[in-house]
Amino acid sequence: QVTLWLKKIFGDEPVPVYEVNERTVDILHEVMECNEERDKDVLLLIEDMKDRAAKYKAQAEFWQEILEESLGLSEGSLSQEATADLTDLVESAMKLEVENTSLTSFYSAINSMTSELYETKSKNQEMEQKLNTLTKKLTSSLTLEKQLKEDVKKVEESQAAEKVKAAIRSKNLKFLEDKTKDLKIRIRDAEDEILATGLDRSLTHDALMQSSE
Repeated sequence: QVTLWLKKIFGDEPVPVYEVNERTVDILHEVMECNEERDKDVLLLIEDMKDRAAKYKAQAEFWQEILEESLGLSEGSLSQEATADLTDLVESAMKLEVENTSLTSFYSAINSMTSELYETKSKNQEMEQKLNTLTKKLTSSLTLEKQLKEDVKKVEESQAAEKVKAAIRSKNLKFLEDKTKDLKIRIRDAEDEILATGLDRSLTHDALMQSSE
């Protein structure tokens, strides 16, 4: 069944080579069944469309006969203006999707479309208001974001300047600490030299400071 179906599908073209095993055959058989079901549905749809077309044609011929016999109207007997008006009437009926060309059907369809139009306009106005609100919020957010970026930049620049100042102060403090240590060492060395010459220790700077306290 699968082989015959493949030959039918590809017609004069050769059937592509595939590995024949239980799994591939089962898959192809399932596809074949789906394809056949779809073909049946399509055939039924075609028959239904043909049946409808035949009914429409018979109805059109019926009304054409009535118009020609009762009113003496035919497509050739109508004036160009009448033909144009009739064409507009038919096109309007098709666009409005009315069942017939009576005034009631036209008014009903027009009222329905008018209601839809007003509803659409109302929705558009609502959407426009929402859009305007969102646009304002977005503009405000973007402005705030820009201001925050500028503030962050200023803070970063300020912090960078403070870091430079702090580094300079730290460097100066280190210099003063080193200088103080150096002076203390020099003072101690000078005192040792003075004491070595026979100076009384009670007259040294540290001794005088303790005595003063």
